Amino acid sequence: MRVSVFGLGYVGCVSAACLAGMGHQVVGVDVNQAKVDLVNDGKAPVVEERIGELIAEVVGSGALRATGDVREAIMESEISLVCVGTPSEPNGSLCTTYLERVTEEIGTALAERGGGGGRHTVVFRSTMLPGTCANLLVPILEKYVGGTAGVDFGVAVNPEFLREGTSVRDFFDPPKTVIGELDAAGGDAVLALYDSLPGEVFRVPVATAEAIKYADNAFHGLKIGFANELGAVCHALGVDSHQVMDVFLADRKLNISPAYLRPGFAFGGSCLPKDLRSLVHAAQRADVSVPILSHVLPSNSAHLERAVELVERTGKRRVGMFGLSFKPGTDDLRESPLVELAERLFGKGYDLRIHDANVSLSRLLGANREYVETRLPHLAQLLADSVDEVLDHAEVCLVGTRDPAVLAALPHGAGPLLIDLIHLPDADTRRTEPGYMGLAW
Repeated sequence: MRVSVFGLGYVGCVSAACLAGMGHQVVGVDVNQAKVDLVNDGKAPVVEERIGELIAEVVGSGALRATGDVREAIMESEISLVCVGTPSEPNGSLCTTYLERVTEEIGTALAERGGGGGRHTVVFRSTMLPGTCANLLVPILEKYVGGTAGVDFGVAVNPEFLREGTSVRDFFDPPKTVIGELDAAGGDAVLALYDSLPGEVFRVPVATAEAIKYADNAFHGLKIGFANELGAVCHALGVDSHQVMDVFLADRKLNISPAYLRPGFAFGGSCLPKDLRSLVHAAQRADVSVPILSHVLPSNSAHLERAVELVERTGKRRVGMFGLSFKPGTDDLRESPLVELAERLFGKGYDLRIHDANVSLSRLLGANREYVETRLPHLAQLLADSVDEVLDHAEVCLVGTRDPAVLAALPHGAGPLLIDLIHLPDADTRRTEPGYMGLAW
């Protein structure tokens, strides 16, 4: 393919050189003439493993050249990759100045190019917040091109997953390829760029592709911070932190796995809250600052509060709840977030009915019964014997269980409003129906 790459920093330089190495005809574009001259001399404008040899090779073969002329690059290409920087503003917000500027220039050149050169696809590889492409960049393109995105020209978002220091290796062996497509033809054009590369390909909506890069980087930062905080606590307590993490990392069932990484409701139970409190307390006693660990429980409480706020927004007073124990298939109510939710709603004066097939007040014993009598002493008058009893009572229902009897009885469309706390199996269908609200989806 004939490709133009805008921005010859780390991402753009590596993308241009690697695409040329794959056999595409590539022209790099940058406002910095020094970078343009370096590339045309077969030299890398960035310091990066393998990039120097690769650029010398592809420039020498004629597969890559550079220019400062946007019009020239657009005229000679069928697909453009935008790799300009999106730095932080002083207040932490995303700076889109360079994105906007290059989008205007591409739009102007595409208008001059017209349809005679074939359909052109503009692909944004720059990291940007969800909604940036659709709400900011597409309108700019349509204004300057004088056409409709997805019809007269293609638009896609294609985030990169390149680590500085190993970016050439990462390009040729990516963890995944993500194509956020505005139209199928635009997505096909991006897919053709990477046709020979390994790894799973995800073709998703544009906003999803924008969000994925943030999910990745936020989690990477969280992992590093978690490991460092845990290491500091272990060091203060005289424990070998690397030995602890060796064992931690060996667990591929719960720790290094998809476990616990699906948005849902707050966590609870007899272990997680208690052990987090103990660990944070131990850190405080040892004068070790653990801002991540110390904010896990407050974060959990904030997520629970989102459910309360959803109920409040409905303006309804008769509320039903399905589920009460902290985990399906058990009657354990200790530190159950559903018990906490019921307590908050009851305290706010809502007319509440609750059904959990595993919870019967007459069968609760020991710590379970003591916990309920302390935290929710009016539980007996709130419990309903059947799913139908809750549905008949409620104007709005909170679903916190995957009990088959509950799932089978939940109405579609008509009936009470549904607030989904667990991402129901048919959530994707229900979200198009009136009266359905997902907690975080």
